[in-house]
Amino acid sequence: MASSSHYHYHREDNDQLDSMFDDLSEEDGDIFPEPKERKKRIFIERNREEGATKLWNDYFSETPTYGHRLFRRRFRMNKPLFMRIVNRLSTEVPYFRPTQDATGRSGLTPLQKCTAAIRQLAYGGGADTVDEYVRLGETTAAKCLHRFAAGIIHLFGDQYLRRPTPEDLQRLLFEGEERGFPGMIGSIDCMHWEWKNCPSAWKGMYSRGTGKPTLVLEAVASYDLWIWHAFFGAPGTMNDLNILDRSPVFDEIINGIAPQVNFNVNGREYHLAYYLTDGIYPKWATFIQSIRLPLGEKNKLFAKRQESVRKDVERAFGVLQARFAVVKNPSKLWEKEKIKNIMKACIILHNMIVENERGSYSLRNISEFIDGEGEGAYSVGLDDTLRNTIDARRRIQDTPTNHRLKADLIENIWAKFGHLPNNI
Repeated sequence: MASSSHYHYHREDNDQLDSMFDDLSEEDGDIFPEPKERKKRIFIERNREEGATKLWNDYFSETPTYGHRLFRRRFRMNKPLFMRIVNRLSTEVPYFRPTQDATGRSGLTPLQKCTAAIRQLAYGGGADTVDEYVRLGETTAAKCLHRFAAGIIHLFGDQYLRRPTPEDLQRLLFEGEERGFPGMIGSIDCMHWEWKNCPSAWKGMYSRGTGKPTLVLEAVASYDLWIWHAFFGAPGTMNDLNILDRSPVFDEIINGIAPQVNFNVNGREYHLAYYLTDGIYPKWATFIQSIRLPLGEKNKLFAKRQESVRKDVERAFGVLQARFAVVKNPSKLWEKEKIKNIMKACIILHNMIVENERGSYSLRNISEFIDGEGEGAYSVGLDDTLRNTIDARRRIQDTPTNHRLKADLIENIWAKFGHLPNNI
C-alpha cells in the first residue's frame, strides 16, 4: 500500500494551488460555480371548497343560477347526460373519486374535475383558463383533461364508437332507401387537425408543402351525424387514398365477420353495402362517387342528390369542431398519444350527445323494408360468403360492380325524385 506521505502536501504547495485556481477563476470564469438556488414552489390557497359550492349552486342545485339552455351551451350536452358521465367516472375511475388529505380536508369534487375537463374540450383554451372559476391549478387541470379523456374511452368507447350492429344497419339502410340510395350506410371523408407543437424532426412528415403540420381523421358518418368509424393519427402529408390503404374500415368485411347486406336497386340484387364519397376515392363496389360533368337530366339529378347526401360527413366534422373547439384550434400538446385520446374522446362524447338528442326517429316503422318486403327490400344477416380474404378484397374492389350500381342508382333516383318540382 502506498504511504500516506505520498498524498501530503506542504503548506507552500497548498498556497500555490489556491493561487492557481484564483487565477483561473479570474481569467476563465468559475470552473466550480456555486449551485443555483432552488426555485421554491409557490402555494396558492384557491379555496376549492368555496369553488365547489359555487359550481353546485350555479348549475347543479334544485334552483340553479343558470338554467338548462346555458348549461347546454357551456357544457355542450344536457345535464342528465353530463351527470351520467360524472357518476360513472366517480365510481369506476379512481382519479375522480372524492378524496380527503391527511388533515381531513376534502379534495376536488368529481364535478370540479369533470367541469374543468369539459370546459377545455368545449372552448379549446389552455389548462389555466379554468383556474379562477373551478379553482384548480394549471397542472391539475391538464391532468383532469387527460384522465377524463382516458376514462371516456375506457367506459364508453365500446358502445359509442362501435361498428353498426344488424339493428343499426336496418335503420341506416331504411334511411338510405328513403333518400334514394338503397344499400347506402353512410359517407366517408377525411379531416385535418393542425398540430402546433409538432416536434421539429417530424414537421417534414406531417406538413404538406409549405403548410403547417396536421394529423388526419378518416371518418364514416350517417344522416344523424353519428360517427361510425374513426381512424386518426395519419400524417398530414398523406391524401385520402394513402389513408384508406392503412385504414381498418373494411377489416370486418375482409375477415368475414361483418353482417351480410342484401338489397335491390332497379331490379338488380347486390350484396355489399356502400359509402358515398368524393372523386378521389377509387371506383370500388363499396364506394359511389358523384358525376363530375353530368350530361342529361338523369345524371344531373343523380349528381345533385349524391353531393347533397354525401355532405353528412362534412356536417359531422363541422358539428364536431363547433361542439369541441379543442379539435378546431391548433393542438398545443406535444405527445401524439394524448392528442389521439382527446380526438377519440370528443368523437365518443359527440355520439353520446347525438343519441341523447336525436329524437324519436328510431321508433319509425321500418318493418315493411326488412326481410324482402316493400319496394326497396333489403335484408341483414350473417355473412357466410366472405370467408376468403382474397375473395373479399376482390369483391370490395370490383370496378364493374361500381359502374353497374351507379347506373342503377341513376335510374332509381330518377324514378323516385324525377317527377318532383325542381327535382328536390
